[in-house]
Amino acid sequence: MFQDFTSRSTPDLGAGRLARLRAAATQAGLAGFLVPRADAHQGEYVADCDARLAWLTGFTGSAGFCAVLPEIAGVFVDGRYRVQVRAEVDLAAFTPVNWPETKLGPWLLEHVPQGGRIGFDPWLHTRREVEELRRTLAGSPIELVESANLVDAIWEDRPAPPMAPAREHPLAFAGEPSAEKRARLGHGLSARGAAAAVLTLPDSIAWLLNIRGADIPRNPVMQAFAVLHASGECTLFAEAAKLSPALRAALGPEITLRPVAAFEAALRALTGPVLVDPATAPHQVGRELEDAGIAVVWGEDPCSLPKARKNAAEIAGMKAAHIRDAAALVAFLAWLDAEAPKGQLTEIDVVKALEEARRSTGALLDISFDTICGAGPNGAIVHYRVSEATNRRVTPGALLLIDSGAQYPDGTTDITRTIAVGAPPEGAAEAFTRVLQGMIALSRARFPRGLAGRDLDALARSALWAAGMDYDHGTGHGVGAALCVHEGPARISRASEVALAPGMILSNEPGHYREGHWGIRIENLLLVEEAPPLGDGRDHLAFATLTYVPIDRRLIVAALLSPAERSWLNSYHAAVFARIAPLVPAPARHWLHAACAPL
Repeated sequence: MFQDFTSRSTPDLGAGRLARLRAAATQAGLAGFLVPRADAHQGEYVADCDARLAWLTGFTGSAGFCAVLPEIAGVFVDGRYRVQVRAEVDLAAFTPVNWPETKLGPWLLEHVPQGGRIGFDPWLHTRREVEELRRTLAGSPIELVESANLVDAIWEDRPAPPMAPAREHPLAFAGEPSAEKRARLGHGLSARGAAAAVLTLPDSIAWLLNIRGADIPRNPVMQAFAVLHASGECTLFAEAAKLSPALRAALGPEITLRPVAAFEAALRALTGPVLVDPATAPHQVGRELEDAGIAVVWGEDPCSLPKARKNAAEIAGMKAAHIRDAAALVAFLAWLDAEAPKGQLTEIDVVKALEEARRSTGALLDISFDTICGAGPNGAIVHYRVSEATNRRVTPGALLLIDSGAQYPDGTTDITRTIAVGAPPEGAAEAFTRVLQGMIALSRARFPRGLAGRDLDALARSALWAAGMDYDHGTGHGVGAALCVHEGPARISRASEVALAPGMILSNEPGHYREGHWGIRIENLLLVEEAPPLGDGRDHLAFATLTYVPIDRRLIVAALLSPAERSWLNSYHAAVFARIAPLVPAPARHWLHAACAPL
């Protein structure tokens, strides 16, 4: 199976590990130590050997960090994880902290008023993070100091680093040879006065070199570092065993392969100004360059925006993947609608059936993230992951929230549907309809070129706000083309200042959650496109929907929908039926016909 259902948290061991970490900090002369979720590549998902936060605390969410002090160990999590963290950590040992409302600097000033040295591993924090924290602590008796990683020092059975083989990503799906990408980005470096750029994000390296890997669960990337030179040549720092002779030959003579252990020395040997991304590169990268007297140009990863703006081949692959995925989802939903009302299914049964439906396509490489399948109150845990310990029965009268996705050779999918099992609970239909109104509003948006996700986020929330409701997560994230399901730099979020541009693919997933009762989220993926001229002919953009799976009509209060919203939904369902009905067996086609009936 792709998804592991064993319990990931170890709160019974948390207190003991915390005590050992505190002892190691004291021995190192530190008053505290920071333990982030991130690895040296700042990935949302990490290899087992880099899951330090989960190993120490039991918290398995994809974002957060722990600040360990002598008397308190704060686990900082955002709104997605505030229910989950309380269920996973030993609350007698760890204290959940609402972040970013509470920032680390002020929290340290409050809890270490007498001062002291707070250690951090410079490979696990970005330059921006470190500098922001230092600015906050300036003038205080607290000193932020670089340190060896104390978690690694006490983690006796730490897993070995991943060594999965990499593979070539076909040009038919990539749409542009690596040599052309490297030449184009190299010209950009020269224009900025940089002789080279340091790349630390595995998905940037995968995109640039047209390769894919399997080092990180659910993400088709290889853990590696790279230096792109203005000439278009590139040095790849990865373990040679991951690259077959055929793949090395495909990379060509302009790609030099060196081991990861050579990366630090290679940084110190570079000449000329070097571009480094302060938001994604480890703090140590800048330190190595500056200590060697090499000028640093601080700026965004040069692959970031080009990777986000998909080319025609990537868009075609994503569209094909979504149609294939939708057919699997429709077959699954038809089965679920027949079986769930019997009250015998569990969350794990549902996840297994969904994975099997996708596997039956014959094209599934992996799921794109561990499926979120929450029945009743588990649905209110935004990033819930079912385990044998939490597995809940799907019973009539409950909502079932399923957020899932797949990795195919040509594209990556991500979709959420909330399903009524029997009669919906009180208040759920109105909340669902308001979430749907927000999803429709964003889907229909037409907006001037140059606007960012923060300018559109309110569209998805307006109907909820009108009823005094909201949700504590962003509305949408970027999605890679046969790459990581969460991709920067663009988002639909109050915090996103990156202008949306044609070719970007983002999720549209408003929600609403009633803790202890149910959760609601509806998610489609959207492609940013040029909008046809209207009005005075100003330059506008719009969204095209990539996801074609019906939305549960049984949860819609039709009277709340405007004529335009009703028209959008009916047109969407007509398109779903037209595209997907020919691809599914007769029983699923019959179910789909009813599910797509006009309101």
